[in-house]
Amino acid sequence: MTAAVPSAHRRVLLKLSGESFVRPGERGIAMDEVLHVATQTFRAAARGVQLAVVIGGGNILRGASFSGGQTAVQEATAHSMGMLATVINGLALQDALESLGAQTRLMTAIRMDGVAEPYIRRRARRHLEKGRIVILAAGTGSPFVTTDTAAAQRALELDADILLKATRVDGVYSDDPEKNPHAMLYRELTYQQVREQNLRVMDATAISQCMEHAMPILVFNYRLEGNIERAVAGERVGTLVSGRQE
Repeated sequence: MTAAVPSAHRRVLLKLSGESFVRPGERGIAMDEVLHVATQTFRAAARGVQLAVVIGGGNILRGASFSGGQTAVQEATAHSMGMLATVINGLALQDALESLGAQTRLMTAIRMDGVAEPYIRRRARRHLEKGRIVILAAGTGSPFVTTDTAAAQRALELDADILLKATRVDGVYSDDPEKNPHAMLYRELTYQQVREQNLRVMDATAISQCMEHAMPILVFNYRLEGNIERAVAGERVGTLVSGRQE
């Protein structure tokens, strides 16, 4: 067996959206898609990086879709439902990773001891130090907080070197590339440029947290085979958001 190429980072936080668990345009969970992401994640961890994963839940339910008072479900309740959706995704990813031979821990911000460990920062760090892939579900445990913000929060709490934001496009564009074929791909941006141009990277709270604490963000296309590994290895994929431009 060929020796694994070392990672450029000691510890990373990978943010996976719910859409990475389903075929484009569909809802629910497609285990072949989950396994595709899990295989890349497993190979990335095999490089020796300590890997934590924050999961979205939009493939099942988005709490924000209940906003506006148009339903009998209160928006805060809907956000709690969305957090539970991320746990469902976390369970699917956990089994997919373990089927490949990975050691994992699923931790949730909302206590549900029958299916996962409660998120405790020190315990999560210890799992990472032991080489386990730590899957972090249920956001921050509070409504009105996106999983992007949860990813930024966990990256800071766990002292990650970088936040990897996996998307279905090649990085950050000047406009929506799925609607505008002339949209320009940026290779590097500063936090301030993201805010001033209102670019679709992460929500404003997540960007502010990363900017305040100098947490770099790499936005890249997870659908390209091997891109998660390349991102972990520090290769030039996607768009790097940081405090400076080279």
